[in-house]
Amino acid sequence: MTLRGKNSGTQKEQTIAVHAGEFVDPVTRASSPNLVMSATFAPTDVTGFSARDEKDYGGFVYGRVSSPTVRQLEQKLAALEEAEGALCFGSGVAASHAVIAGRLSKGDHLLAQDTNYVGVAELTRDTLPRFGIGTSFVDVTDLAAVAAAIRPNTRMLWLETPANPTMQICDIRALAELAHAKGVRDVVVDSTYATPIATKPLNLGADFVVHSLTKYIGGHGDAMGGCVLGRKVDLAALNLEATVHFGGILSPFNAWLIMRGAATLPIRMKAHQESAMIIARYLEQHPAVSRVFYPGLASHPQHEIAKAQMKNFSGMMTFQTHENGLVVARRMVERLELVHYAVSLGHIRSLIYWIGTDDIEKSTFHHEGEAAKRYRGYAGDGLFRLSVGIEEGEDLCADLANCL
Repeated sequence: MTLRGKNSGTQKEQTIAVHAGEFVDPVTRASSPNLVMSATFAPTDVTGFSARDEKDYGGFVYGRVSSPTVRQLEQKLAALEEAEGALCFGSGVAASHAVIAGRLSKGDHLLAQDTNYVGVAELTRDTLPRFGIGTSFVDVTDLAAVAAAIRPNTRMLWLETPANPTMQICDIRALAELAHAKGVRDVVVDSTYATPIATKPLNLGADFVVHSLTKYIGGHGDAMGGCVLGRKVDLAALNLEATVHFGGILSPFNAWLIMRGAATLPIRMKAHQESAMIIARYLEQHPAVSRVFYPGLASHPQHEIAKAQMKNFSGMMTFQTHENGLVVARRMVERLELVHYAVSLGHIRSLIYWIGTDDIEKSTFHHEGEAAKRYRGYAGDGLFRLSVGIEEGEDLCADLANCL
């Protein structure tokens, strides 16, 4: 069940975040969403034993195929993203794997940006070639380079904006138009950093959107999940293989937690941006800091694109220090009180982590030639990735000052 009522098509984003996918239970009259933990269900009709044979049965049969609580979350996310449908998975990487492995076959080619989230970067570089799927990587801020890199068998263009960890912004509309004009079937955007509050890639021409629900949408750092959103016909084709056969489904309990977090997403994103802007400006003028990458700053290389396609600049930034970053990171571990020195991002509490260039090049990116020069030009010897929470910006600046 989705939003109902004569004004459902014109309701504001915060109203949609609270009410989409939710309803008053007709039996118990419970106002909050139910948590349905059952793995199996008693159907109201005779259905096939295989999920392939369930045909048009709209109810629930087995939890790996669909679940009431997970479906409610999917409806909420689809409403927020203005998508026809959504499929949830056990993690952001599971969602990414689902759309990649579910849409590509042996002999196909995947073109991705040359710097993106490490889980997907390693999947596309290390795993896909073993299954006969060609992969190559390109600077997606250069439209001419993207056009030159597209092959006759390129079936998917993978984008991430803002990118992890460089904070690069790519022009979704321009890239989608370019890719489709050259015969690329699927343009996929990992919009985890932006969230639907900042950017709705499907409205800019993308075919699929991927989110790590562990991050901003869940928001509390206590539940892992992922989601793929797009057209119903594409998701229906993806569902059987990606959920039933790959099996990376989302737990109903995690779906329930994430649904609760999603209800406050618009409010939280406003708070994230407000504190992040305070910190970004503070760091940019701090004598210990050599460079700051935040889409909301005029100094960001793609600030104009960010202004055009982001309604919210999010809470993510990276920065570099004049002093050796590893030395500063060790001080952070010892001295930070409000900001946690920890991986992950998008939580209500602030998180920071040092990403050394030599380490990530060796483990993940394996850049060569111009790509290696380009990444080091952005990252230097390394970057601090800062996920700004919803704490007061001035308090976070004071905490960071103890290490800088």
